[in-house]
Amino acid sequence: MQLEAASSPPGVRADWDELRREARRIEGDLDVRLSSYAKLGGYSDPKSPASDSHWKSMEMEIETLLARLTDVNEAMSRCAAAAVPTTSVAQKLTRHRDILHEFAQEFKRTRGNIMSMREHAELLTSVRNDINEYKTSSSSQAVPNLLRERAAIHGSITQIDEVTSQAEAIKGVLSAQRSTFGEIQGKVKQLSDRFPVIRNLLGLCLLSTTFL
Repeated sequence: MQLEAASSPPGVRADWDELRREARRIEGDLDVRLSSYAKLGGYSDPKSPASDSHWKSMEMEIETLLARLTDVNEAMSRCAAAAVPTTSVAQKLTRHRDILHEFAQEFKRTRGNIMSMREHAELLTSVRNDINEYKTSSSSQAVPNLLRERAAIHGSITQIDEVTSQAEAIKGVLSAQRSTFGEIQGKVKQLSDRFPVIRNLLGLCLLSTTFL
């Protein structure tokens, strides 16, 4: 894995080898962190969302590793430029740059997906809260309305009972008066039948009343 140039200074070859080892180590850490980041944010397992603090912490770790890998790639480019260029060195440098680009794109894509899912989850939570608040508000308003309706119905029933009682009382009075008038009429008839003179007098009274 040494710099493939016979005329390259030993210090340059050592720097190149050290930088490549550092690049591969960071690339391995990034691979693990990106996989954990996707699962942590709910991208791979939406049923297991993590807290915002843990999610942001993982995000910052990945951003730091990407920045470090960028610096190492730039150092590798400077080291390669200081040596006699070869096809093998150029290919290896290109490969490390491609890996950095792939990791950066994967991080951007995963973060976008996570943000979309979290926003969707927050929207659903907000809608559920609004529905629950509406149900609670409607329920609290329905109880007084029902009580008012019940009181109005009870008042109407009371008034109907009072009117019915008054009608019954009037009916009783009229029945009593009719019975009294019937008894009086019967007694007068008995007297007129028993005493014709009284019947004649009653007839005269009726005639006099008529002419008057």
